[in-house]
Amino acid sequence: MDSEAFVPDGFVPPTSLVADRFRLEPLGPRHNAADHAAWMSSIEHIRATPGYPDGSWPPLDGMSPEANLADLRRHAEDFTARKGFTFTVLDPADDDVIGCVYLYPTPSADHDVTVQSWVRADRAALDTPLADAVDAWLTAAWPWKRVDRCGR
Repeated sequence: MDSEAFVPDGFVPPTSLVADRFRLEPLGPRHNAADHAAWMSSIEHIRATPGYPDGSWPPLDGMSPEANLADLRRHAEDFTARKGFTFTVLDPADDDVIGCVYLYPTPSADHDVTVQSWVRADRAALDTPLADAVDAWLTAAWPWKRVDRCGR
């Protein structure tokens, strides 16, 4: 892996994580309505979640569905370009969006990746199980050794 690459050449990024109470798949434009509804319903909860210390996301006033769609397109493009990997967290019973996981490069020389996650306020009990499952998944299936779990 050269110093500019986020993942090594030839590495095939996993595209799913399945657990009893949630499953992950790459976030994309098809999730726009449910993703927008999920985080808009939980702004204060997400801002209180470990990993969102600067208080800039989500925006207190929310954003339009069109702006959210542009954001989802950017995340999908990052995934394709291997510059970052964003996953929607889905309820396995009905495929409703209940959260999100972000895997992105970190500016810190002490870490290889920053992982952030959130769940809707009405699914707050899944916050720690999701973070722990993602941590185990990163260890088992991803190339990074020094993970910044953002205070988790």
